Amino acid sequence: MVALQGPEDRDRHIALDIGVEGLGQVLARELDCPFLRQIYSRLVIDCNRHSERADAVPEISDRTYIPGNMNLPDSVRRARIESIHVPYHAAISRMLDDRQHQGRATVLVSLHSFTPILNGSARPWDVGILYWRGRTDFALGLRDALARQTGIVVGDNVPYAMDETDYTVPYHAFSRALPYVEIEVKQSLIGDPQGQAVWAARLGTAAREALDRIAL
Repeated sequence: MVALQGPEDRDRHIALDIGVEGLGQVLARELDCPFLRQIYSRLVIDCNRHSERADAVPEISDRTYIPGNMNLPDSVRRARIESIHVPYHAAISRMLDDRQHQGRATVLVSLHSFTPILNGSARPWDVGILYWRGRTDFALGLRDALARQTGIVVGDNVPYAMDETDYTVPYHAFSRALPYVEIEVKQSLIGDPQGQAVWAARLGTAAREALDRIAL
């Protein structure tokens, strides 16, 4: 159990990607694809970080102390890695292996959400499209397709830029030469089922346009 400063912190962006579970479920139905999610809070262990990075088990997140992670014994950290981090990525690998063995073309999509304001600064984007190395064609196509939709402010590698601190996409997509994208949606837009349905439709439409423009 991770001890936070208050119960309300468990529902903040420091603990989870708000709205992503619902969005992912609807988007998976929209695109007829599997959806794999992590059920543990990133404050227990962040599965989008290499397990040996210090920030995989953060002691402070967005100016909030995480007492349950302070001076964590190595045995406890190892237990979290073995019981949460390793099985999660093993499940992704199995899913990708199965699709490869079945001869099914695959795009890896990593879903996240971001807080509208961070450190007092407003973030103007509705959605951010993140990419780095490897097969960026799908990500760029998705970015452009979203930008063609009316009334959407699309960020290009913002509010975060994918880099060596990311783990899921580099580990699974780069090594397999898969097209990929990491999507960040503003939390205030997907905080309820209605918003999740709207954004699943928008992302689904854009994804189909992007798929039509790349070779799988």
